[in-house]
Amino acid sequence: MTIGIVSLSSGIIGEDDVRFELEIGLQRLREYGLKVKFLPNALKGIDYLKDHPEKRAEDLLQAFRDPEIDMIFCTIGGDDTYRLLPYLFDHGELAAAVTDKIFLGFSDTTINHLMLHKVGLRTFYGQAFLPDICEPGPEILPYTRKYFEELVTTGTIREITPSDVWYEERESFGPEQLGKSRAEHKNSGFELLQGPSVFSGKILGGCIDSMYDFFDGERYADMPVLCRQYRLFPDAEDWKGRILLLESSEEQPSPEKYRRALEYLKETGVFGAVSGILAGKPMDEAYADDYRRLLVEVIDNPSLPIVFNLNIGHAAPRCIMPFGVDAVVDVTKQSIRFAN
Repeated sequence: MTIGIVSLSSGIIGEDDVRFELEIGLQRLREYGLKVKFLPNALKGIDYLKDHPEKRAEDLLQAFRDPEIDMIFCTIGGDDTYRLLPYLFDHGELAAAVTDKIFLGFSDTTINHLMLHKVGLRTFYGQAFLPDICEPGPEILPYTRKYFEELVTTGTIREITPSDVWYEERESFGPEQLGKSRAEHKNSGFELLQGPSVFSGKILGGCIDSMYDFFDGERYADMPVLCRQYRLFPDAEDWKGRILLLESSEEQPSPEKYRRALEYLKETGVFGAVSGILAGKPMDEAYADDYRRLLVEVIDNPSLPIVFNLNIGHAAPRCIMPFGVDAVVDVTKQSIRFAN
């Protein structure tokens, strides 16, 4: 397998102070026997990529067009990948380039997942190169490694079960962290907040902070404008029967912001359309009790299943979740099974 690495949001992977992490990640990928290609602009750094969204878009298109690349792997998230929209959709560029390849990323990459959903590609959510493969500890976190290995060896994920432990986020990511293990805690598994314990549908969604920015111009005034212009957020009919994934970022949104994000989503009709909600464990369990309460309170539909505490997204360790594949969630069995 050849992995094409892209920086569609932040260009931090190109900065000198993370070079030691980059080398760790490359060594680990090569130990799997994987070939690695960095797309031409992936390593050009934060400032260049901030100033050149068109170059980020070019890399994504080239990655799909390159017959040698089997999997497109995002370096990390960020906060402005929405700026790629005109370069991918004004003349049907993305639809013309997309081919059936693995696409993996999370966080701000939520926006890219929805771009690819719009052109019909099934994607994989939950891990990224820098935070996962370049983990400065002694090894890739075992639960994270399990799902990455399954994806690169089989091309799919068949079942997700909870991690036995969760890890605190590091306070720094400097070279002094090399070889240091993270503090860990016992994990409580999937938690059913309400509704039936078994439900099914195709999963779609991602980072609730990114979804908030679809509707609120607090971070970027033009983001809601562009997202409406390109009809990026699926309409209620598209959400019908799906399962909505929501996980929160390292910014640890306040309960007030989390509430408002849920209210924005409610206004779209998504909660009346989906068959269930999956919510990720917050990083360091920040505001976990508030988030549990708000999911039930704002959605205000006791018959809709809501499952909390998934090891997905910003709280380590991370599984990988297929989007667009029939899934059966069974909280009693503590599993999510996928039809492949």
